[in-house]
This record gives sequence, structure tokens and C-alpha cells, in this order.
Amino acid sequence: MMMNLGRFRILAAGAAISAIMAVTGPAWTATPQDTLVIAFAFDDIITLDPAESFELSTGEILGNSYDRLVRLDINDTSNVTKDIAESWTVSEDGLTYTFKIKPDLKFASGNPVTAEDVAFSIQRAVKLDKSPVFILTQFGITADNVEEKAKATDPSTFVLTLDQPYAPSFVLNCLTADVASVVDKKLVLENVVDNDYGNAWLKTHYAGSGPMKIRDWRANEILVLERNDNYHGEKAKLVRVIYRHVKESATQRLLLEKGDVDVARNLEPGDLDAVSKEDSISLTNAPKGTIYYFSLNQKNETLAKPEVREALKYLVDYEAIGATLIKGIGTLHQTFLPKGVLGELDEMPYKLDVNKAKELLEKAGLKDGFSVTMDVRNNQPVTGIAESVQQTFAKAGVKLEIIPGDGKQTLTKYRARNHDMYIGQWGMDYWDPHSNADTFSSNPDNKDGASSTTLAWRNSWDIPELTKETRAAVLERDTAKRIEMYHDLQKKVLETGPYVILFQQTEVAGVRGNVENYRLGPSFSTNYVYTVSKK
Repeated sequence: MMMNLGRFRILAAGAAISAIMAVTGPAWTATPQDTLVIAFAFDDIITLDPAESFELSTGEILGNSYDRLVRLDINDTSNVTKDIAESWTVSEDGLTYTFKIKPDLKFASGNPVTAEDVAFSIQRAVKLDKSPVFILTQFGITADNVEEKAKATDPSTFVLTLDQPYAPSFVLNCLTADVASVVDKKLVLENVVDNDYGNAWLKTHYAGSGPMKIRDWRANEILVLERNDNYHGEKAKLVRVIYRHVKESATQRLLLEKGDVDVARNLEPGDLDAVSKEDSISLTNAPKGTIYYFSLNQKNETLAKPEVREALKYLVDYEAIGATLIKGIGTLHQTFLPKGVLGELDEMPYKLDVNKAKELLEKAGLKDGFSVTMDVRNNQPVTGIAESVQQTFAKAGVKLEIIPGDGKQTLTKYRARNHDMYIGQWGMDYWDPHSNADTFSSNPDNKDGASSTTLAWRNSWDIPELTKETRAAVLERDTAKRIEMYHDLQKKVLETGPYVILFQQTEVAGVRGNVENYRLGPSFSTNYVYTVSKK
């Protein structure tokens, strides 16, 4: 069980209690006026600890509930904007960043927010050494030196010292990531067990200062946010936001049409068309920095053959997928940087060509094809895409077995490098090209126990030269030269990488007419719900 349901003191109103209790039973009607109810497939959530979380759905929850030093400016993604940092300076040598913290801030607990909390949050994330830690350790920060590299010099001053003079925009964008969320040091330390830095407790609890508080999470069922009245900025318009886990698009559509939910988040093309005809419902959308792809584990000797990697890229019916499965929710895309990001490259050399694929397979000594498995999260559009790929693979004798699972199951297996093929999505952790380059084209250590577990590592793609080039690109302070370097990296990954990149997501939501100011952001962490109101 997650948080104690007895803590739902604010849900005393009968309508709200009915909403909570009905989540697994019959749908209710007329959502409460002070509550936003969202139908959303969030079975990928594994933990609520910002130092550990690395899932897209959790990014949205943490983006609404935790403050950072700075945030991405959703109106101009080339900039960052202040969050709890009132100002910052960069030393002439580019190595030292000094942040001044806004005065009189409080956590939801009532504890004051100080520079010491910022330092503790960075130190804690590095020492825990969970999946997203590379966002911080790429600056030369280690568990041994983090207390010196990330420290509070007084209650309102936080100083971060880097190993090299990176482009300032890159550094600041990294600090917008979930792993840089500021946690309540006093509250977390009160819940430490066996020197775990409060990790076991924070997996299911909350210790932030953002506009919303996390009140409850029941896996694959419900997640509830509540207004944080201690928030330093403009207070949330609504008392609470309830996420209902609803996987099926048709069910989400029905709930939305009946008014049982205010927002539906995972509507497929057919259901989007249907709700768009409803006078009481509008659609909102935003291009996301999220790439859908499938990857090939190079531990599999067959998939490790260059000819096989190339052949499979010719065994995808991109045009059919674009015209049906992702119509309205994505655009075809084959390079690892999404459109809208510095250094993007709009090249799409691959199309369905069975004869070309057969020639390549024969060259690899696989004239009669081979058998392989693909781990697939059992929701759309990935299930439909996997089935489409299964059919086109078969045309060249490649027998694809689809292994379905929920988000947590497929991700856990993928992260352990125990897959043949995996289909999923990758969202940018921060709005800089290095966010994707560092995972698609870098693998500093290919050993099973490596600390850096990039996508290249997950697929056991050992690429020392590309890793060096990726590192050089992030150190280039001349923007024009940096763009050229990312163009070159993308071309090399497109030609030789163990990824078949399919499309860039356009996130679409169906919204009831009485909901105001619901807006999707460029990343999942910027899908803000605290700004929403009802009329």
C-alpha cells in the first residue's frame, strides 16, 4: 500500500470521496468543481523519489510538485527562467555557478527552503547513484567530491563547481531536470532507514515545495495531487488533481464524453476524431521532445551484425504507421534529436524496401531469416506499431515474437539488458541536444555493472569513438560548430546505430469545455496542471 488513505483529510467532501472510491468501480458523473480529473495511462511509474525517477509519467508529477533552481521557459525553450533561484552568476573561467535563493520560501511541511536543502538534494542524488544521476555526474561530480562541488556557503547561497567550462545554457538546462528537484532535507533525514538517504520512504511520499503536493499514489490505479498553500508563487487554482489510470483509449473517450473525467490523455487517432466532433470537448496539442523508437540489443549475436541492423530499418512501413497509428499524435522522424532542439537534423533515408532488406540479410548469412523477440508495453500506439513491424518483418523471413507487459515490467527488463528488442519512447531530460546525444551516441563503459546506463549501454553498443565525439560536442561553446557536430553524430547513429527511430510525439489531450488554462508543455515535466481552473 502507498500513502495512508487516512491522510486524505481534504477529501472529506462527499463528491470527492465518491470520485476516489469510484476509480475501480462504476464511473461517476459531474467531477467536483474544485477538482481536475484526468484519465491517463501511468503504469510506467516506479518511484516518486526525484533522485531515482526516470519515467515520463513521473516527470509530469514531479514537475507540478517539486521546485528546482531554474525551470525551462515554456514560452521560449531556448531560455531557462527563475524558480527558487532569485539570480545566478557564472565565473569568468566558466567553472563556478553561484545561485542566490529567494527569501522566505517554505516546503509543504512548513520547513524553510534554504541553500542547504539545494546542496543536500544534489549531494543525495549523486550518492544514491540511481538512473538519472548521470545528468549531474557528467560535470565531474562524484560521491567523493560532491560535498565540495555542490555546497551552501550561507543559507541563501548555493555554489556549484564544474570540472570543465561547459556552455552555460547546457548547465542551466541540466538543472531543470527532475533529478535536480529540491527536497526537504529535514523531512527526508527524519525518514532515513539503513543509510538509504530516505529513498525507501520517498519512493511513495512527498518532500517538496512546488505548487502541488503528492497526496497518494496507488500503482496502476490512482494518483492524487493537492494544492500546496505554502507555495511561494501563485497558488494552484484547484484544490486537487486526480489522475485515474485508464489504459484503453475507447474507455478514456467514453469517460470524457460522459463528463466522468475532465481530460483524456491517451486518445488514439480514431477516438480523437470522434471527440473532436463533440461541442462540449476541445482538443489541445503540443509537439513533444519525445522520440519513439525500437532498439536492438547487441548482446544478441544476430542483431549485432551491421547488415541485420540496416535490414530491419528497411522492414518498417513508416508511411502506413504515419497515416494510421500516429495520425494526429506524431510526425515521422528518424534522427535522435527532436525538431525544435538545437542541432536537429531532418533526414529520413529509410522506407519499406523488402528486397533491399532481403539482400542485406543474405549478405549477413541469414537468407532464410531468423527469430527474435520484442518487449512491448501493452498500450497504444506501441502495441499497434509492434504488430505492424511483426507483419513487415515476416516479409523477409524475420519471425518476431511480441512479449507484452506493463510499463514497469518492460522498462525493468530493458534497463537490465535482458531484451532482444524493445519498443518505447525517450523524452528529453533537459532541453539541450546533449540530453539525447549523451544517451543515443555515448557509452563510456559497456560492462554490465557500469554506472552510466545510457540507451547505447542498454543495447550493449560499444562505441568509444562516438562517445569521444559526443563529449567534444558538449564542450563546444561556439554554437555554429556545435550544431555541425550534432548533425554529424546523428548521421552516424542513423546509419550504424542499433535503433530504428520512428516518430516524434505530438501529445494531444481531449478537454471538457468548462476546463480553463489546460496546456501541454514541450516536455512531460512542463505539463503543468496547477494553472488549471474550472468555470
